[in-house]
Amino acid sequence: MTDLVVVDLARRAMLMALALGGPLLLVALVVGLLISILQAVTQVQEQTLAFVPKLVAVGLVFLIGLPWMLQLAVNFTSELFRSLPALAS
Repeated sequence: MTDLVVVDLARRAMLMALALGGPLLLVALVVGLLISILQAVTQVQEQTLAFVPKLVAVGLVFLIGLPWMLQLAVNFTSELFRSLPALAS
């Protein structure tokens, strides 16, 4: 296995992690920003006000996107397992 193959596998794995976690992190960022603006406007500084909506929003996006995420992860894993014999040589 050459250095280029290892770098390519690492790059593909990082892109997969970004594709799987990116939507969840983006939703948490947007909801957190909206809650922070709401807290700044109303001057309510309650910590649970920021945590609970983010938790609910990320949970909903996770449930909605779970079939797509599973399909993406299974395709990546299947492709990786199929290419293992070629990588070993």
